Amino acid sequence: MGDPLLLQVAQPVSEFGTAELASLLVDMRDTMAALDGAGLAAPQIGISLQVVIFGVGANPRYPDAESVPYTELVNPVLEPIGDEIEEGWEGCLSVPGMRGVVPRWRRLRYRGFTPEGAPIEREVADFHARVVQHECDHLLGILYPMRVRDLRQFGFTDALFPGESIQDD
Repeated sequence: MGDPLLLQVAQPVSEFGTAELASLLVDMRDTMAALDGAGLAAPQIGISLQVVIFGVGANPRYPDAESVPYTELVNPVLEPIGDEIEEGWEGCLSVPGMRGVVPRWRRLRYRGFTPEGAPIEREVADFHARVVQHECDHLLGILYPMRVRDLRQFGFTDALFPGESIQDD
């Protein structure tokens, strides 16, 4: 947090299937895997491009979360389905050591492309929808603390959850 790149709108990808895009995705996958993350956006590793990855299987950091299929999403567009908002705790590798309650659309449709340029469209809900929204916010220069409504529900993880071993997303 504080890096100006994280507050900028990322540039759309204009060429698919390139060696540069493939290399970026390798770096993103390696970073996310090394940190047991649920997702990662290109700006988080210093690249201002509209690229996110996400996915959660059996993950010790998310023991109660439903499975989210591993996805590489380029130039995403999100569309809420309905008007139901759900609040939930979030953390972020770009805001280490902190957590906050963030309102998110409970259901949404996302569209975009694979790294090779094939279209992707899915309707999702709950944790899957939250992860996609969190990662796509990074492409708009938004960090989750900017969405926290009640600062009494934002703070250092150790203070909010004493005795629990909760890591950053």
